[in-house]
Amino acid sequence: MPELYLEPAQSRLGKPVSPYEKKLSGALAEIFSRGTHHLTGVIAGLNDLGLHAPDGAPWDEARFLAEMRRLGE
Repeated sequence: MPELYLEPAQSRLGKPVSPYEKKLSGALAEIFSRGTHHLTGVIAGLNDLGLHAPDGAPWDEARFLAEMRRLGE
């Protein structure tokens, strides 16, 4: 059976992962590993870790959803 997941950024169409994206993905992995999977908990977790939104403000639902949309483009 072929391996379904071949490389970490295979869905990024050749764009390199930025340091910011690595930091955000690491923070999200840490939050999810704690058992937090609901939006309010994820946002609180990011703020508790001191990782701010790209505009430098604390995360809120609108900022988080907009950033996930942007990163998914």
